Amino acid sequence: MKKSLNCSGRILDLSTKTVMGILNLSPDSFYDGGKHISGKQYIEHAGKMIAEGAAIIDIGGQSTRPGAELLSDEEEWSRVQKPLSELKKEFPQTIFSIDTFHSSVAARAVKAGVSIINDISGGNMDKEMFSTVAELKVPYIVMHMQGTPQTMQINPVYDDVVMDVLNFFNLKIDELKDLGLPDIIIDPGFGFGKTLDQNYLLLKHLSIFKFCKVPIIVGLSRKSMISNVISETKSNSLNGTTVLNTIALMKGADILRVHDVKEAVEAVNLIAKMQTV
Repeated sequence: MKKSLNCSGRILDLSTKTVMGILNLSPDSFYDGGKHISGKQYIEHAGKMIAEGAAIIDIGGQSTRPGAELLSDEEEWSRVQKPLSELKKEFPQTIFSIDTFHSSVAARAVKAGVSIINDISGGNMDKEMFSTVAELKVPYIVMHMQGTPQTMQINPVYDDVVMDVLNFFNLKIDELKDLGLPDIIIDPGFGFGKTLDQNYLLLKHLSIFKFCKVPIIVGLSRKSMISNVISETKSNSLNGTTVLNTIALMKGADILRVHDVKEAVEAVNLIAKMQTV
């Protein structure tokens, strides 16, 4: 497996586990919607996550919670354009990614200084995405999702969720490699078109995705697969998030995508220590 990513000329070392901090600019994201909309709010929050050890800040202008209303590419870009410009100016040494399934937003964001494209649809919601990222030559996160955010939690069905997702990745990786994209990351898509049990089966068997020979990113942070099991609100699910992040690291995750960077970095450091003795 590749142990580094070329992020627009900057090399991101993945020989140690990495943390990606989530910066939601939408008013209706499932956990922290509306908390980081103003300039002061998103700059302060990004600065906090960077100080706590986030190697990547993932900017999202569109909520992708179950049932979320989807924005057009122009609406999404209007929401992220100014914050992205201000954040790049404030934190010029930070690697930023853009959470989008619109190829036009991906292209504009890279031109504005973004170095990673994070696509929840794995190229399925915009057929121009794969050719666009191949031209941009930036790392691309291909996530598995059954359906769309509006439909994904309406009775998701699989023959075998683990093998179905693995086959999905094998096909997508082959397609992207044929287009000449050098840096691919896979995301099993916890909570995106999966039942509670299907999510835990994917986590239980996460190590099988190492066969894809590309880095694995997981997004478990404060999701309902945690709060529904421990009977807590999402606001009180940080401890559960850390437990599942730790399991994911032990099963081969390379990048944790999280709302709470400090706790994720601590998990990374403790697992690293255990693996060196």
